[in-house]
Amino acid sequence: MSYTTKNYTTDGGDKTVIGGTLDIKEGAVLLGLPQAAYQADSTATTIAGLVTDFNTLLAGLKAAGLMKFE
Repeated sequence: MSYTTKNYTTDGGDKTVIGGTLDIKEGAVLLGLPQAAYQADSTATTIAGLVTDFNTLLAGLKAAGLMKFE
């Protein structure tokens, strides 16, 4: 009988492959992940103001590397 593991480390420990489910429990800390800068809640009272706030949010996500430019 053979067994194929879904999660493994390769390249001398430089690369870890997760082929299964990564379950991050409450209280766990992940280091090195990008974070977007804080953005306050929108106080827009018009559609145009909401569009401006939303585009600011999108720009922040892109700048943090959480969204790809296309």
